[in-house]
Amino acid sequence: MGTQNVPSSLVQFAIADKLINIGRANSLWPLTFGIACCAIEMMATGCARFDMSRFGAEVFRPSPRQSDVMIVAGTITKKMMPGIKTLYDQMPEPKWVMALGNCAISGGPFAFEGQYSIVLGADEFLPVDVYVPGCPPRPEALLQGIIELEHLVSDWKRWENPEIA
Repeated sequence: MGTQNVPSSLVQFAIADKLINIGRANSLWPLTFGIACCAIEMMATGCARFDMSRFGAEVFRPSPRQSDVMIVAGTITKKMMPGIKTLYDQMPEPKWVMALGNCAISGGPFAFEGQYSIVLGADEFLPVDVYVPGCPPRPEALLQGIIELEHLVSDWKRWENPEIA
């Protein structure tokens, strides 16, 4: 394999993109949005006992225009689905979605045949990036989901170990 002349500006942008993504990964701002019992666990994760600020995600924003992570926590009804989609559309790019709890992932215990009002998972109308299972999931599980999202945003496995990519 021969040597190639790579413009220095291209290399500088690649390094800048990595640094910007590392900054994004370490300052995720979730949207304050909870639908059911999983939201109680999400609020508990924000307390001092679990210290969510270690990961830069303690700033829960009340407006979708100020947040970059939507944590869908709880049972999604078909009546609520347009409102959730509107909030997602109002978030600036880049944006990510976490499905917190079995109800947000698959409809939970309400997803039985004949139930017409429950959406069978947030991924039916949103591009979900991280799934956090549990009914309701423990705060530690949400912290693990945030760490997984940080790895996804910063492309951690690829730049830490090039053989994995």
